[in-house]
Amino acid sequence: MSSSLARMWKVAMSEEVGKALQSVVERVNQAAARRPKTLPAVPPRLVAVSKTKPPEMVVEAYRQGHRNFGENYVNELVDKASDPLILASCPEIRWHFIGHLQKNNVNKLLGVPNLFVVETVDSAKLADRVNSSWQRLRGASTQRLKVMVQLNTSGEQNKHGLPPEDTVSTVQHILSHCAALDFLGLMTIGRYGYDLNLGPNPDFQTLLGRRQQLCDGLQMPLERVELSMGMSTDFDHAIEVGSTNVRVGSIIFGNREYPNSATNTPAPSPEKTAKSVTEEAAKKMQHLTVSKP
Repeated sequence: MSSSLARMWKVAMSEEVGKALQSVVERVNQAAARRPKTLPAVPPRLVAVSKTKPPEMVVEAYRQGHRNFGENYVNELVDKASDPLILASCPEIRWHFIGHLQKNNVNKLLGVPNLFVVETVDSAKLADRVNSSWQRLRGASTQRLKVMVQLNTSGEQNKHGLPPEDTVSTVQHILSHCAALDFLGLMTIGRYGYDLNLGPNPDFQTLLGRRQQLCDGLQMPLERVELSMGMSTDFDHAIEVGSTNVRVGSIIFGNREYPNSATNTPAPSPEKTAKSVTEEAAKKMQHLTVSKP
């Protein structure tokens, strides 16, 4: 693809981002309205996951009023958050780091402008490293860094995250020994491709159960502990059962592009992607919809 065609494609895609984003926002609000009244009335936060996408798309979503964006890779987040276009156009952007964090990348990540939360703290040792690094970087500031504790709810070896049974002890460690950190909640990725026809997602149920155990054990109100669960294919269901933070990428920005893939083939538009995912999700969600009491 020539540079001029690439620029034209980026502009066209950016213009469609706003429409796709609005569609997802409407679905988030509808799912929240279906939640049972027994759940904490915490409005769900939509994190637009922009990995592999150009800064122009982030700026377009920001212009539509969106503020929370997520990235999976430290280097890509560093580059994107420091991009002159984003720095100039998105002064109130809030970056969520949602990928695996290695200890040797902590300092690099914490230097990101407008870093809002690290969602993937998966051990007490990593929490200690993040805490000490943030204490050094923030200097005289007393601002604490928001963190979530990631659980491996599916038990898959290729997934990162804390064993669920270690939830209470790890959170207790952060609250007691990491004064520079602000514990925000629990996060999971869960098993990909779970069929909702089989019933509620067990990974989400596990996270809900661990939050209850945590709040009972540490005498914390449920609304004090957020739940980050749900992505493009299952965020409606996640919100219905209690998610307060969903991470959605492809149905906002279109399919992701990777260097080793067919880079000369433009990805489907976000609107088309959103439509196909919405139709499929609607079929699966029909019998799982939570009725208002």
